[in-house]
Amino acid sequence: MHTTDIQRFDVIEYNEAVEMMSKLQMQRIKEEIPDTLLILEHPEIVTVGPRARNDGIHPPSDYATQAVDRGGGLTWHGPGQLVVYPIIHWDRKDENSVAAIIHKLEAWVIESLATLGIDGYRDERMQGVWVGEKKICSIGLSFLRWVSRHGFTINYDTPMGRVEDLAGCGLSESTTTSLNRLNHSVSRHDLEQALLSTYHHCLNR
Repeated sequence: MHTTDIQRFDVIEYNEAVEMMSKLQMQRIKEEIPDTLLILEHPEIVTVGPRARNDGIHPPSDYATQAVDRGGGLTWHGPGQLVVYPIIHWDRKDENSVAAIIHKLEAWVIESLATLGIDGYRDERMQGVWVGEKKICSIGLSFLRWVSRHGFTINYDTPMGRVEDLAGCGLSESTTTSLNRLNHSVSRHDLEQALLSTYHHCLNR
């Protein structure tokens, strides 16, 4: 069984995390490090993926933005959102496509939420994880030689209206929200512990 290096941070600027991910991805490709999970939060910023740029979709003018190379459109980052970046070499038999890997990450989030008494599910409208007709988890990855960077977010207690006012990833405004807005009182610590307790079972690592 491969080991995984878990690196937890408080709040890291988005560009700093991008540099860290890129360096770790190359080290993982060269097998200089084991699979690595970065767990952190960002100051508020909206990342703009290729699909949003191609479709000419822009966030409201009062949001800071950053272009990114991972899949997807607009994604909000900020306080009250847990960010997980898996720097993982995906080499299991059931990890032979990007869709299969995303499916695994969704299953991991869904099982983690279940340990907290929250029913999460997939929705055909968009990849990620949904709770009570609202999207609370977004996923966007970038790969090089089947080693991933970027990852997924879980909104647990975001500022009122900030993620709701953003029409991200092809969805209308107010489709994405956070768990506290759905009457689920969950802390960052709760989410981290839930994810780590289900990591081995869900990702076979």
